[in-house]
Amino acid sequence: MNSDELDFELPPELIAQTPAPKRCASHLLHYRRGDRSIRHSRFSDVPGLLERGDVLVFNDAKVIPARFGLRKSSGGRIDGLFLAQERPGRWRVLLRNLGDAPVGTTLAFESDPAVTATIAWTGGEGEFGLDISADVPALELLERLGRMPLPPYIKRKKGIDRRDDLDRERYQTVYAAAPGAVAAPTAGLHFTPQLLAELDEAGIERVTITLDVGLGTFKPITTATLEAHVMHAEAYSIGAGAAAALNRAKTDRRRIIAVGTTSARVLESQPEDAPFAQKRGETDLFIYPPYRWKHVGGLITNFHLPRSTLIALVAAMTGLDEQRRIYGEAIEQKYRFFSYGDAMLIE
Repeated sequence: MNSDELDFELPPELIAQTPAPKRCASHLLHYRRGDRSIRHSRFSDVPGLLERGDVLVFNDAKVIPARFGLRKSSGGRIDGLFLAQERPGRWRVLLRNLGDAPVGTTLAFESDPAVTATIAWTGGEGEFGLDISADVPALELLERLGRMPLPPYIKRKKGIDRRDDLDRERYQTVYAAAPGAVAAPTAGLHFTPQLLAELDEAGIERVTITLDVGLGTFKPITTATLEAHVMHAEAYSIGAGAAAALNRAKTDRRRIIAVGTTSARVLESQPEDAPFAQKRGETDLFIYPPYRWKHVGGLITNFHLPRSTLIALVAAMTGLDEQRRIYGEAIEQKYRFFSYGDAMLIE
């Protein structure tokens, strides 16, 4: 399949820069595959649109404030993104605007120059190892010095933007529990504690898994064909309780509906001919048309970037022509797109 088949024109004003005033006040496009119908609703209506016995699968990954700024001795600014802690005091990061600084170069954190980072090794594609002077765990230091790792289409001022407090609250699901993600599972941003309680009252079961969302999920497809695109692997875990609930749903032939493309990829990475099991693993599964779904019978998701692996997954569920029609309708109705935007329910 050619990747340009996933392209579309999006008016820039439809790219959401801030979240809706209330999480569940976002618009919801409801698409039914059976009759190819499109209805327009609010996200708060989700409990009434689902069926008693449906199982919603949530990704409880917690976004860490992984972006940070560094300064060279000359004063030049460097943008950084934390990827992992290799060992105490050693970070693996992405750096931009560093130039040709050699191993051994010492940089200062922009928001606290008393904390320094010394380049320990250099890799490809902007990847570096940093030795951090502060003797505290990475997540603790990032809570103090970092910012939320918003995608580049959400514009914020350099440095510590005053809206970071808003982003720390709203670029995070209310049920986030497992720190480690550098991007939010955005379909879950619309849920509130009250809405979760309404799901329970409606007899809709909730199951939680974890996928540490990394940059690979949002990496643009730059190859001419989808088959040539390589997905980065991301770590996931399925607990014993989640596995048991999913197995009961399969036995009872109840619908399993993924909240977000990340949950969908974890579920579809599991074997078709064996029960779900408690498991830790990695997935580099790339779902695109034509794809035969093994476990997922429905999807709640946001509206995604052109030529992305995420829109490819949506097209795999609706069919390419229907995906184009749905997105055309969303644009005509002025839905808000991408991470802070509106949502759709595909069933």
